Amino acid sequence: MRWILLWLMMALPALADGDRAGAFDYYVLSLSWSPNWCATDGDARQSEQCEARHDYGWVLHGLWPQYHRGWPEYCHTAEAPPSRRMTAAMADVMGSGGLAWYQWKKHGVCSGLSAPAYFALAREAYDRVNRPEIFRRLKQEVRLPASLVEEAFLKANPGWTADMLTITCKDGYIQEARLCLSRDLTPVPCGRDVITDCKLTDALFAPVR
Repeated sequence: MRWILLWLMMALPALADGDRAGAFDYYVLSLSWSPNWCATDGDARQSEQCEARHDYGWVLHGLWPQYHRGWPEYCHTAEAPPSRRMTAAMADVMGSGGLAWYQWKKHGVCSGLSAPAYFALAREAYDRVNRPEIFRRLKQEVRLPASLVEEAFLKANPGWTADMLTITCKDGYIQEARLCLSRDLTPVPCGRDVITDCKLTDALFAPVR
């Protein structure tokens, strides 16, 4: 019993250290189709993002530091956390200030940037993406191949290639479009653990409300 306690005492400081802020290889920009998220999660949570007064389409889920294999999270940082005003100001592209706070706490702290710089970079990355307008024209829920969503993004963003982008699904719905970016936000090929394209040929896609 004594040796178990000794091992725990030695191991806990190492476990508490976490990943090192600023030590990563590239970013993953994650865009979520808000109507689908509301259908699978948000409505059940009574999320403000899903209220009828909003018309969110592709929203910024997060900008995630990534290793070539795996990713850091919950890193220790000397940077001050964002203010409530700062996270609320991200709601126009993220759907809610609560998501902005969570993304800072889990991913932003690993960027090595201050909170204002991290959110500014995330917004810049989001603004650089041409989000296909065709999906906002839907009038009713449809079923479509996940590959069609990828094709739409590639067509709207000349210069991207299929190995830079992956489309994910959840509960039968298209979930996210994830683009891999260098530190200066240039699209780059993704690592193997990021390329997990949804293979559904009849994925659900809900219209903007």
